[in-house]
Amino acid sequence: MAKLIYPELSYKIMGVLFKVHNDLGPSYTEKQYQKAIESQFKKNNIKYKKEKIIQLPYEDEKIGDFYADFVVEDKIILEIKTVKFLRVQDVKQVLKYLEALNLKLGLLVNFRKQRPQYKRIINNKI
Repeated sequence: MAKLIYPELSYKIMGVLFKVHNDLGPSYTEKQYQKAIESQFKKNNIKYKKEKIIQLPYEDEKIGDFYADFVVEDKIILEIKTVKFLRVQDVKQVLKYLEALNLKLGLLVNFRKQRPQYKRIINNKI
């Protein structure tokens, strides 16, 4: 059986995500869920960085920026979506964020479903 990465922190984050979804349902925008999640993080004393800038390097120069929705306790990337279906591109996006920040675990969450749809994404390069 595979060992979970950051099980206690993951459990806390998932509790926040399920509470937000139970309170709001599946009909809001990413920004609205993001604000509700941020409120719950504050209430639960969970340290986070919102819209963390991730620089895209190419050879010896910076060619752009990405923004991760949340980096929780400098350990887990939390990326929020409100789409019909999570796509392979969404998973790849989180994986690129993990690689750029040298983090091990990402959570990709879709709030558009009747229950939150989520994927745990592991950076195997660490």
